[in-house]
Parts: sequence; structure tokens; C-alpha cells
Amino acid sequence: MLTVPLFVELLRTRPALLVAAAALAQAALWTLVPVLFYSAPPPALAEVLAFGREFQLGGDLGPPLAQWLAELAFRIGGLFGVYLLSQACVVTTYLAVFALGRRIVGDSHAAIAVLLMAGIAAFTVPTPDFGPGVLAMALWALALLLYGRAMFEQRRTSWIALGAAIGLLLFTTTTGLVLFALLLAFTLSSERGRAQLTHIEPWIGGVVAVLIFFPSLIWLDQTGGVSFESFASIDDNVRAWARMIAVLVAGHAGLAVLVALAYGVPFRRRRPVPQLERAAVDPEARRFVYVFALAPALAVLALAPFISRPDAFVAQPLVVLSGVAVVVAAGDRIRLTHHGLMRYAWIGLLALPPLLTAAVVLMPRTFGVDLAVGWPAAEMGRFFGEDFARRTGRPLSIVAGEPRTAALIAIAAPSRPSLFLDAAPERTPWVTRQDIAENGALVVWPTTDTRGAPPAAIRERFPGLANEVPRVFERRFGGGPAVRIGWGVIRPRAAGPPPVR
Repeated sequence: MLTVPLFVELLRTRPALLVAAAALAQAALWTLVPVLFYSAPPPALAEVLAFGREFQLGGDLGPPLAQWLAELAFRIGGLFGVYLLSQACVVTTYLAVFALGRRIVGDSHAAIAVLLMAGIAAFTVPTPDFGPGVLAMALWALALLLYGRAMFEQRRTSWIALGAAIGLLLFTTTTGLVLFALLLAFTLSSERGRAQLTHIEPWIGGVVAVLIFFPSLIWLDQTGGVSFESFASIDDNVRAWARMIAVLVAGHAGLAVLVALAYGVPFRRRRPVPQLERAAVDPEARRFVYVFALAPALAVLALAPFISRPDAFVAQPLVVLSGVAVVVAAGDRIRLTHHGLMRYAWIGLLALPPLLTAAVVLMPRTFGVDLAVGWPAAEMGRFFGEDFARRTGRPLSIVAGEPRTAALIAIAAPSRPSLFLDAAPERTPWVTRQDIAENGALVVWPTTDTRGAPPAAIRERFPGLANEVPRVFERRFGGGPAVRIGWGVIRPRAAGPPPVR
């Protein structure tokens, strides 16, 4: 007699509930772990917030929508607000993929596709690092959902909503150009798609996309944006290209484990196993899934060696349909051979990354890893902000020096100073040397000695900088070595004499 476990029964009878529970569980874990255990935001998020503070139309991080939203969330809810925003994007991605998948492969198989996404690193490990990649994957998934509704369900008003989603995606990352080009090519290659273009709604959607993206077009025209490299300098991008391949391949390792367990690796069970059936997939929908599961990554990998900034591409949206593609390829009948092991593997892939991150933050000595999120950002920002104001009579307005440390203080100091990347000043055009001379600046760097002499590069860029006695900050949980920061103050031009000590 075949006993159907609760997990399989839920896949059959309540797939939407299972998907919602999985998405909310992951969101809760990756919201609570940073809030409870991070003493500092991840370095990439600190940079996003430092750039978002300036509300520039564009910059070194590309189109600005993600930076703007991060800054607004930070002003409303602090870092908790940013972490919550990031997980809202993850939940939106899961629900959009489920809504698209259920129209192609049915509810149960769509739920399996979403559960497989827990085995893709892009949807789990880096999600607290809100930025263009996290926001883009939600917009990418919504765009594919709206396109599917417009193409396969003849909902012509979805073309207008699709135009808004594409416009927001292009206002988030240049990777959106890849999706836009592929959607256009797919539409023109399909008889059904060409028929849709005889109606006005797709053209209205195109106008909406251009209107939303128009400010970034101005920025691209003024700055040159992302340009093609000469063949002489293509070799400089090979390392970034290889890293992108490694991220895409290794990021699917968890998905491969889940698929192997479902299929019966390392051993097949001879007795009957639960299976889930579906109706045959529409050939056009099958082609749609395969194209948008594979073509975006292939297009980015093909372009990356020839682009001046291959790191402008983000990986998260490129794998949005990986789970659906696996389910479509699996056939109309999916056997869950090791459904028990599969369930535990899925829970491990969902829960282990945040729990392991929390353990490393608590015990860096034990694990031999010193995560940047364990630095005491609030104490650092408070000390340097107050000390600068006491010395100069002005609030701290500019922070420079080692980029990671400077970005951390830029978001943690009470006055929210501007970040100045002195090694690459073109990346932070909102601060000039004249601004530093007029308003002063704090220059910081991590150090291990008690003298705290600045590195040679910082001494060269700030001649005459007198370093102070390094400041030591204890970690929040006391599970690792104290953080020692070297620093110096550039006094404002109109500042009075230093106080007597």
C-alpha cells in the first residue's frame, strides 16, 4: 500500500499554500538573522546606501532605482527596512514564478519549480545584500509573468503593465536590455506574437517603458554608459567573465541535489513512489520557458568579454526560470523517488545558509572567518561623527579612505556623511577636493598596529594627513578580535583651532 506523505499531499491539493509558506519562511529567516546578528550591513549594501544617499540620476553602480529605494527604506525603517525590502523582492519573485508556472505546467508542478529555487544560491545566500540584482530579479519575474499573460492568455492590457515592468527593470540594471531584446526577438519570431503587434496595447507598453527609462537614457548619453571594449583590452574582462560562469554553474548545485533526489540518485526505489501528473505543455509555452531560462545567461556571457564594465550585469535575474525549465524538461509525470530525503534537503538548503551565517558572526574564531557584518558599525559611526564635530565645530560631512570602512561609517554616522572614493574619485562625483577643503573630511583605514600609520596610497592622496591614535572597537557579541581603525582628520578651511586636551 502506498502511503502519501503530507508534503506530497500538499503539493497535490494546496500547492499555493505550500509556495506561500516556503517564500515567507525564507523571508522571515533572512530578515531576522541580519536584524538579530549583523552589527553592520554587508559591504555591497553599505555601498548601495552610500550611493543612494546622493539621489544621483546614475553612477558607477548603474541605473539608480535600487539605490533610491534602498535609501528610502533606510530612512523609513533603518537597516530593518532595507532587509525587509530585499525579502519582499524575493517573495515577489517566487509568487510571480508560481503564477507563471501554473499556467504552463499546472499548480503542482509550478509549486515544485518554486521549491527548486531554494536550491539556487542567487535566491537564498545573497538576498540580504539588497541592490540592483535583488530588485531586478523581482521585476524580471514580473515582466515574464505579464508577457506570458499577454501572449498565451490574450490579456492585451498586460502589455501596458509589461511596459511599466520593463521600464522599471531598465531603470534598475543594464541587464534589463538583454530581457528587452529577447522579448522583442521572441515576439517577432512567433506567429502569435506578430499577431499581437497588430493591436495598440503592445505599442502603448513600449511607450510606457521608454518614458520610465528616459532619465537613464539621458544619463547614458552624458556618461557614455556601458560601451564596447577594443579587442586589445578584451583580455582584461576574461577573469570577470570566468567568475560569472562559476557563479551561474555553482549557484545551481543545490537545485542539482534536489533533482537527483527526486529522480532516484544514488539509488532507485523498487516499490511504488508518489508521482504528480500534469496536462501536456503547450509547445509555444515550452519554447518560451527554454528560451528565457537559457538565452539570458548565454547572451550575457557572450557580451561580457566585449563590454567595458562586465560587472554591470547582475546574475540573479538570469536564473529566474531555471526551476520551471527543469520541471518542463522532466515530463508530464514527475516521480518523487526520495521524497523524504528531498524534503530534508530542501529544508537544509533553505535554513542552513542564514543559520550558518549567524553562527559565523557569533564565533568567527571557531570558523576562521571574519565577516564584515560582524563589525560594530553603530559604535564606529557614533565615535567618529562625535569626535569630528567636537574637533571642528561642524558635523561630519565627508568620509574617505579604505572604501569598505569609509562606506560603513558613511551610513552609520548620525550626520550621514557623503562617501568619497579617493582612489577612484570619478565614482563619487558628488564630492570634490574643493568640498573637502571647505568642509573637512574624515579619512579611515583598518590597521593592525598601535601606531595606525596610513597606507602609502592614502598618504599619497592626502599629503600632510596626520594620523591619530587608532581607535579600537569591541565587537557586539565578543566572539572575535576587536576592530582597530586608523584615522585622520582633514580640518575645514574655516575651522577654529583644535580644542585643548
